[in-house]
Amino acid sequence: MWWPPWLAAWLAWACGAGAGRRAPLCASRGLCRAPLGPNASHPEPGHCQRQRGAADLCAWPLSSESLLDPFPIDVIQENYARNVRNCIFSIVYPTPFKSRVRLVAVSKEVLENILDLDISVKGTSDFLQFISGGKVILGSVPLAHRYGGHQFGSWAGQLGDGRAHLIGVYTNRHGERWELQLKGSGKTPYSRNGDGRAVLRSSVREFLCSEAMHYLGIPTSRAARYFSFLFHSILIYSLVVSDDDVWRDQFYNGNIKKERGAIVLRLAKSWFRIGSLEILAHSGELDLQRRLLDFIIQEHFPSIAMNDSNGYLEFFSTVVSETANLIALWMSVGFAHGVCNTDNFSLLSITIDYGPFGFMDSYDPNFVPNTSDDERRYKIGNQANVGLFNLSKLLQALKPLLDPRQKQLASQILEGYGERYYICFTELFKTKLGLLGENEDDNYLIAFLLKLMEDTRADFTMTFRQLSEITEDQLKELHIPEEFWALQDLGKHKLFSEWVTMYLLRLNRNKGDSDTKRRTRMTTVNPRYILRNWMAESAVQKANSNDFSEVHLLQQILQHPFQRQQAAEKAGYSLRPPAWAKDLKVSCSS
Repeated sequence: MWWPPWLAAWLAWACGAGAGRRAPLCASRGLCRAPLGPNASHPEPGHCQRQRGAADLCAWPLSSESLLDPFPIDVIQENYARNVRNCIFSIVYPTPFKSRVRLVAVSKEVLENILDLDISVKGTSDFLQFISGGKVILGSVPLAHRYGGHQFGSWAGQLGDGRAHLIGVYTNRHGERWELQLKGSGKTPYSRNGDGRAVLRSSVREFLCSEAMHYLGIPTSRAARYFSFLFHSILIYSLVVSDDDVWRDQFYNGNIKKERGAIVLRLAKSWFRIGSLEILAHSGELDLQRRLLDFIIQEHFPSIAMNDSNGYLEFFSTVVSETANLIALWMSVGFAHGVCNTDNFSLLSITIDYGPFGFMDSYDPNFVPNTSDDERRYKIGNQANVGLFNLSKLLQALKPLLDPRQKQLASQILEGYGERYYICFTELFKTKLGLLGENEDDNYLIAFLLKLMEDTRADFTMTFRQLSEITEDQLKELHIPEEFWALQDLGKHKLFSEWVTMYLLRLNRNKGDSDTKRRTRMTTVNPRYILRNWMAESAVQKANSNDFSEVHLLQQILQHPFQRQQAAEKAGYSLRPPAWAKDLKVSCSS
């Protein structure tokens, strides 16, 4: 392709050609692919062998080419907050920390199985510089993504990556394409009044919650044990902290405090979101919107033929269906995202942009993890409705690209969202209760239980887990051992015995089933451990004192959420939340 002179100059600067500039990682050593540039030659197929266990980043082919080639780039090179037009990305370099940096945690599975790197690489200076934004790998061009969004129901205009840099795309030995992004890595043209940094508490929470969601099967292909569709993973695989001071007003009450800075390196198949298309529609950049949509479909929706005149309609139908599935999965584990704005909703239906999230302790449809949400718009019981609102905004953005017939069909597709969500939600909760086959009273049985849980404030996670562990004989006799504390709370309801009778009768209709099979089956879908807010807070408080032991413990525990673990039991992770947990607060600053 033709490279404009200013971009060629920037690439020369990024590659260390300018006097006094930072050189890219491994600039003096050979890569298995040619560097980007106006006269760059592409390697012949087969030159880059993806082998598991590479220990040298210099032979690791990370590239930004697939994102740079299809789209125009922001013509302004200077890095200052501004309104950006006629592009998808701005080229902008991460800002390294001034003080020393320290690698706190890394996901071995992601490092070795997705990025094809040997775990030993984490001990190298090159790796630390790479994941902290100090250097880039030759071939990588750091990008900040331009997008907009509806925030708390209103159009917020341009938003964009205000503290994140997309540092390249990696295709691994399985042929999987992964986009790598640094979060907390400095200012971009989209930073508005922000400093481009992330603080330690929010970075620890995001790292741990990403691990938790991944191993819960949300929203990855592991969810295929429930459904036949495939999710695209989002993973955070490293956490770096520094001694740089970052100032934050955590609860927006004028109480500004000094906190420590941190950077997370996270992966996704794509970071495009509903707001990526919205900003182009609102700006009237329809040709660019069409190019972006074609790119997304070609890269991430292979079942849609590029020459299909109804391709955009099929794309919308898929996003509607998978968004319904994703939110039902959130509900099945009691997860509230906290800020379900359109700029936080992925077009690939993956969970992105963790902030003031929360896993629900006591069952409460009005649970709101985000203290900034004064109107309770994003309470857990409203997430499905918010999903519908966000999808309606996606349809609004797509309408200029649809003909009248397609617009009408798209509206009908959107009308089917509620039914899809209801089916998905019901199937998940039937699985959580160990029900096999179909019965007309199943929906009532589920709703009845949730009402009892709401009335008694029973713990959401442990109610289902303890139903997975208790025997049918114990339930029949209403003999609830002390260890089943959540069921004891539920048992205080005057209608509990009525529900138990209905439940046992329904279990008897499971063909070819047994109590042992039922309990085994249920313990594989009802986690014993989730990332409760008090657990994350405990880890954060210790991390603030340079004690990352609980971060490591939780990372280990959350990798096996369905298995009883001695270390987790000793730490009290399956017990009642401590009394002080009721006073915990998180905000959009989290």
